[in-house]
Order: sequence, then structure tokens, then C-alpha cells
Amino acid sequence: MKSNHRLSNPKLLLTSVWLSSGSIITFILFILFNSIPVNADEQTQNVIIGSDIVNNLTDIGQGTLLFKQAHQYSKAAQLNIDVDMVVTGMINRVSVTQSFTNTTDQWQEGIYVFPLPENAAVDRLRLKIGERIIEGQIKEKQVAKKIYQQAKKQGKQAALTEQERPNIFTTSVANIAPHETIKVEIEYQQIVNFDNGIFSLRFPMVVGPRYIPGSILGSTLVGEQNIDSFSATGWAKNTDEVPDAERITPPVLQPGSDRKNIIAIKIKLDAGLALEKIDSPYHAIQVDRQSDQYQIVLKQESTLANRDFELTWKPHPSVAPKAALFTEDLNGDTYAMIMMVPPSVEKSESINREIIYVIDTSGSMGGQSIIQARAALELALTRLKSGDRFNVIQFNSQTQSLFNQSELVTPVSIQQAINYVLTLTAGGGTEMATALRTALSNQGDNNDLRQVVFLTDGSIGNEQALFEIIQNQLGRSRLFTIGIGSAPNSHFMQRAANFGRGTHTYIGKLGEVQTRMAALFEKIESPVLKDISIDWMQTNMEIWPQKIIDLYKGEPLLITAKTNQQLGEIKITGKVANNNWSSSLKLDGGQSRNGISTLWARNKISALMQQKRDAEFESIKQTIIETAIEHHLVSKYTSLVAVDVTPVRPKDEELDSHVIPTHLPKGWDHNKVFGQQFPATATDARMNFIMGLLLMLIASLIYFPEWTQDRQKCFLNPFS
Repeated sequence: MKSNHRLSNPKLLLTSVWLSSGSIITFILFILFNSIPVNADEQTQNVIIGSDIVNNLTDIGQGTLLFKQAHQYSKAAQLNIDVDMVVTGMINRVSVTQSFTNTTDQWQEGIYVFPLPENAAVDRLRLKIGERIIEGQIKEKQVAKKIYQQAKKQGKQAALTEQERPNIFTTSVANIAPHETIKVEIEYQQIVNFDNGIFSLRFPMVVGPRYIPGSILGSTLVGEQNIDSFSATGWAKNTDEVPDAERITPPVLQPGSDRKNIIAIKIKLDAGLALEKIDSPYHAIQVDRQSDQYQIVLKQESTLANRDFELTWKPHPSVAPKAALFTEDLNGDTYAMIMMVPPSVEKSESINREIIYVIDTSGSMGGQSIIQARAALELALTRLKSGDRFNVIQFNSQTQSLFNQSELVTPVSIQQAINYVLTLTAGGGTEMATALRTALSNQGDNNDLRQVVFLTDGSIGNEQALFEIIQNQLGRSRLFTIGIGSAPNSHFMQRAANFGRGTHTYIGKLGEVQTRMAALFEKIESPVLKDISIDWMQTNMEIWPQKIIDLYKGEPLLITAKTNQQLGEIKITGKVANNNWSSSLKLDGGQSRNGISTLWARNKISALMQQKRDAEFESIKQTIIETAIEHHLVSKYTSLVAVDVTPVRPKDEELDSHVIPTHLPKGWDHNKVFGQQFPATATDARMNFIMGLLLMLIASLIYFPEWTQDRQKCFLNPFS
């Protein structure tokens, strides 16, 4: 009866109720803190810049080296970022040098994340500390990491460069002495783009914040422990869908910060033919001609590193190339790079099309990006023809279709779609998988040409899962990607279009919408050269890529090959507008160029990476490792590591670590990306669970007072 006496005490009963409510609140808060990813501005506290305290890592500029010091972070003074390019014909050799000074009194380790072009073949790392130059060596990834960790522990100066994505890399530098200046040089080689008679190259300057879907992995830690971990540098937590999220989400500078990072770009352009025009759409440049070569630099000395740099050059029409051959002899083998522009084919009779437009309206599309995307989509809708069918799909955290199924083009349906597009705003997550599945479903049995046009910045971390959706569900569709904004994910844009048997383009500012969309429509509406095959008339020839993608109007055939025989003649066949097409090309008179072997190896690794889901995964992985090591290339499975032989850090001196924040890409809206209550990684299921608990709590607070009074009456007068 003692227990009944306790329950009959109103005060004790009320206390019990509120204790229960408090437990529920505590439980909900626990789930909330373990469900919401760490925002960039919540990553750590007490950051020191020189002698100034800064509360958030996001108060630091892009590319700035931060050194962790007794649970605080000190900023190393940045000297400069220098990019030197040497373009010879279609080959671009690039050196990226970042110079930093350790302004602290502590020995430091630095970890920084940086972007490179998606087709960059990274083959050199040089670390200069004071007068000491350390050359990087290629090793299997885990071996390289072990070498680096051991050197760091022993007090030796060392550097490690790893690939996170084909266009995202991480470099770690250990045992940087107090008040020393360091220079990190990364070198890579790439093939420049050639499309519709215009050459171009892109150099990314910033890794845009990535949307991280999935459930947070239980082993992930928050706060400063993320930075303490060798494998973690970012603001996002690792998830089951993006298990390396911490490595691809560097902290981001908040708007209004006076901490700026500048970049200098210098280009030596030897096109090998007379040029009609040189242009840079996003940066002012100065061009000086020296004989048949051009020296190009950025006009603005203090250029902020917050958007992609692009350079284009157009040959005179009379000398525009139709074919090119570059070769390199190495170790008894001949490596060749072959470019050929198929002849243009006139448009055939108009055929009916079904076009699905998909527009990204997630938070990262805030600011200028959504304006550009709306303008591009509005223009696309006006080009639809009578007899076509279409639909518009928009996605962020949710996916929504304008029509239940594709509608015939009529003045009414087009105006309805335009009105819909003009109301779209940016916000929420980037749940791209559902949007892709929706766009690729309901393909029907008719013979209409089915095309999916995808407008996005591609700022996601689960690229591989999306590529698999495209491969598995493409059917008879063709997928075209339009990279929107100042820093689109070029790896996603290009690879998604390749898997989707389409092509891609970029829109980096509002003034480009008309010209770039018109160029894309010209491709979409023209016959495609497909089913391409090459007869080498030689048996011992290894070409990459082996599967040649379909070519749209103005796009060249571009392949690399290796042989130990003399180059002869090749025959190229394909189909265009259901007609057979063929052309022959004699492989003589090619220009000798260093680095063709590197480009061949890069193409081979890229092609094999697309096959690694097959049953022969381990065999393919081993081939990638062997190829990368032979050609000194960074890949998913190989890294560059540089270690000095002599320990320099005294054993009694501690080693502190640092992280690098980045600028938000130009034109992005910081609040749209980081200002949401439930950021990217919170899953819908978990959110529903949290909301359910909150409703239970509210109900309990409403019901318990009445229940308390009833229970009090019951215990005081049980027979009433």
C-alpha cells in the first residue's frame, strides 16, 4: 500500500509527470543532435587568426591554411596561389602552386581540399619548405598513407596527395616548422576541349558545398574530433550513401568576411594555327601576342578564387582543324592521341520528340543560379514544336511534376509551363535520385525521340549512385546535362551525360543563356553519329576509351592508343540518321608531344573505373593500380607521397593539425545552403520520427494535467 500512497500524493505525481516529459525532451534533443549534420558555421569554436579570436571556421577565406593549436586554430598568412598553364595544340600542362607561411610557434600539419578539372592527370607533387624540395612518389593508396603517417610520427617533413573524386583532391603536409614558408606544387596534364570549332579549357577554383544524403554513420564524431581525425576535414558527417562526406565538404567562408584569397593565372598559348578570337567569359584577361604564341594573364591582380575560370580560343575558319595526330615514343611503345571532326550532316525531317525538363531548385541553386536556370528553361520551352510532348520536373528535398504525364505542345500548355517555371524558387536539399527515376520512368512504347534535359549545379556527394540509376533506367532516353552557376560539379555533368548517351554544356552567367542554350538545341535537334567503331588494321593496339560515346554536331572523335608497331591507317564507321557512315584517316605526319602516354593512362583508368562494379572488380582494381603506378598517376587507389629523410621536429614538440575553409561559389546564397533548420543529411524517415515524438510530447503536456486531476480524485476517493 506504500506505493499507492506515493501515487496518491499530487505533488509527487506531478513531479513524476514532468520528469517523464523532461526525459522525452532529452531524448528528442539527443536524436536531433545526431540527425542534423554539422553546419559549416558550427564546426568548431575559438579560432585564432594572428592575434584575433574568430568563433567559426567559416570566418576564414578559401584556400587559407589553418593550424590547430591547443583546441584553437591559428591562420597561416597566405602568400599567393599561382597557376601556370602551357597549352600546346590540344594539350595543357598545368602547375598549381600554393604558398603559405606558418605564423605560429607550433609545429603544424596541414590538410587541404582543392578542385581540379575532371580530366586532370595528376602526376607530380613537389613540396618546398625553406630551401628543401621534396619530390612525391606514387604508391598504392594505403601504403602511401602508412608511409605518411609514420613520417609524421617520426617528425619528418612529408606530404600526401589523394584523390577523393576525379575532380576533388586532398593534400596533407606534416611537420611544418614554426614561421616557415611552404610551397606545394601540384602538376597535371589534360586534353583541352574542342567543340563546334572552338577550343576551351576550364580551371575550377573552389569546391562547392555538396549535398550529403543518407543516414549518418554511427562512428562519425562531431565538433573538433572531426578535425583531429586524419580522414576528416569537412563540415558534413559521413553517411551510408556518402561514407567519405567529411573529406569532400571543407568549411565555408561566411559572407562579409574581409579574409580574401587571391589567385593569379598565367597561360602560354601555342595553338599551332592562326586564331580569330581569344576570350574569357568570367574573368577579364590581358592578351599579349609574341609571334605565333600568346601570353595571357588575369587583368585584376586581386582575383578572388570563387568561380571557375574558362578560356576559349577560336581558329580562323580557313584553318579550323578537321583532324589532328599527336604521338610520343616511350620505352619501345608509341602512344597516339587522335582527334577527328566528322562532317556535319543536314537535319533530316522533323520527328516528334518527348522532352522532359528537370530543374534543380535546391538550396545550392539559390542566388544567381536559379535565375539562370529559370531563364534557360523558359527559353527551352519556347523552342518546342507542334507534335512534341513535354513535362517539367522540379526537385529539392521533394520531386514534383508539372503534369501527371507528358502533355502535347499547345499555346496553352506552353504558357502554363512558363508560368510554373517563373514561380520556382530555391531551397531545401538535393534529392536527385528520385528526380532521375521520375524523369526516366513512363517511357511508353511509341517511337518518339525521348530526351531528358537536366539543369543543375551537380552539388551532390553521391555521384556514383546516380550514375548507376542512369545506367540501369536509361532505356531509350537520352540525358543532357546543363551545369548551372559559377562552380558546377563538372565530374557529374560530363559523366552523367556520357552514361545517358547525351552531351553537356555550362551556363555560368545570365548573359550566356541565349548562346549556350542555342548551341545545345542545335546538337539536340541534329542527327547523332552513333554505333562508332574503329578498325585499326593492326592487331596489337590498345585504345582508350574502348567504348566510344555518341557524337553530336560539332563534337570530335577523340581517342588515345598504344602500340609497339608502326602507325598506319584507321577506318572509322558509324551510323547517322539511320544511314551508314565511314571515313579513313592515315596516321602519319603527327606532331611529337610529351605526355601522350600520361593522357592514355588517364583515359584507361577512367574507363576501367566505370567497369569496376562488375564481378571482376578485384582484377580491374589491380589493373588500375598497376597502370597508375607505371605512369606515376594519382587515382582512387594510388597517391603521391613525399618524405624527407631527416627528422626535423624535436620529440618533445607536439604536432598540431589544420583545416582549410573555402569561399562560397560566386552568386550562391549562403543562407539557402547553410541557413536551414534541417540541412542536407537529415533523412525524411528520421524527420518524421522526430516530428512524431514532438507531437507525443505536446499531447502529453495537454493530457497529463487532466489525467493528474483524475488520478488524484481516484486515489482519494476510489469509489466515487
